[in-house]
Amino acid sequence: MMRIQGEFLGGGHEVGRLGIYLKCDRTRLLFDYGMTATAPPLYPRESPPVDRMFLTHSHLDHCGMIPWLTARYDIDVVTTPMSREIGLLLMEDSIKVGQSEGYPEPYNIDDVKIASKRFREIKFGGTSDADGLQVKAHSAGHIPGATMYELGGSSTTLVTGDIHTIDTRLVNGAKPVRCDNLIMESTYSGRNHEDRAKTEYRLLKKVEEVHERGGKAIIPAFAVGRTQELLLLLKDMKRDFWLDGMGRKVSKAYLSMPEYVRSGKRLRQAVNRTKMVKSRHGRARAARSDTIVTTSGMLDGGPVIDYLDNLKDDPRSAILLTGYQVEGSNGRRLLNDGVIDVQGATVKVNCEVAQFDFSAHAGHDQLLEFARGCAPEKIVLCHGDNREVLAEDLRRDGFEVLLPLNGEKFEL
Repeated sequence: MMRIQGEFLGGGHEVGRLGIYLKCDRTRLLFDYGMTATAPPLYPRESPPVDRMFLTHSHLDHCGMIPWLTARYDIDVVTTPMSREIGLLLMEDSIKVGQSEGYPEPYNIDDVKIASKRFREIKFGGTSDADGLQVKAHSAGHIPGATMYELGGSSTTLVTGDIHTIDTRLVNGAKPVRCDNLIMESTYSGRNHEDRAKTEYRLLKKVEEVHERGGKAIIPAFAVGRTQELLLLLKDMKRDFWLDGMGRKVSKAYLSMPEYVRSGKRLRQAVNRTKMVKSRHGRARAARSDTIVTTSGMLDGGPVIDYLDNLKDDPRSAILLTGYQVEGSNGRRLLNDGVIDVQGATVKVNCEVAQFDFSAHAGHDQLLEFARGCAPEKIVLCHGDNREVLAEDLRRDGFEVLLPLNGEKFEL
């Protein structure tokens, strides 16, 4: 039986900066290598030499340190074409953000160019040969292009990356894969999500309520995945809505590879229905409209700050948050204290603030159900700061569960 020794370089007992190092007999593999875009950014432990890397998806906390890796090691990075295109976009943007915020940069644009030449394509259902080890790709449901990797051999191991198991407007949910070992994310351990249809209804109802009282609805959204799901939700509204920020580029990429979304036709209808901000004049027009979807999702920069600064004292208007707000972010400060940071100054926000759970991660019960469907002998939980709650329920079901800390070795 194949012997696997593993270690989390980051993202073991925390959400973010994921890096999973696996030594499968003599083959050294790395799954994801990301950074956490806090202030200051958090990075994973330095990766040892590896033979090949597999990227699960294009969020920065999974892909953000690839240019550092490929600048030092002569390796290929296997991922879907979608994750490659969006990942490179975010890597370039992270350099700009680091420069604007004055933080040391772990790599430069030349490193990103090197990384762009090291990507190797894999599609769902396809396999990649890593020194004789066959690795198969499965859809992870999380965002377009997100992938789970199944390691073959005398025993099988599934690495999930981030997963969601429900069908959303944007992507179909992940399905369990039978395996001997399961390395699974646990972001929402101990927490479940509201029914998605109810969340969508509440958001649409709140937008209409804001409009009826004469206010404007600002909807901060992550550029990757969340923005496009919101456009699909808003497309049947009778009123106009605008999109500002990086979500425009990401939407264009999604339309160029419709095989990675649930319905390319519906997404194109939604994008065509959306008014796009492409200039200062467009931003001024958007500011006079009823509804604006804009980056950044946690209010830490981007066009949303300008819109919010203009509306912060209007009690008829509302900020409608659609994603998790990490500790220390502007969004978390807004929720907890009713203030945000604007160019170094603390500003009171007097308009309405509401939050809606459009998470792209599986909730606690969904993770349990997924693990049961995989039926492994061993489960390793990662990418969670509350793993013990999920581990307890899994052990009650008879699974052997490992909870290694970052830097702690484990065996499968």
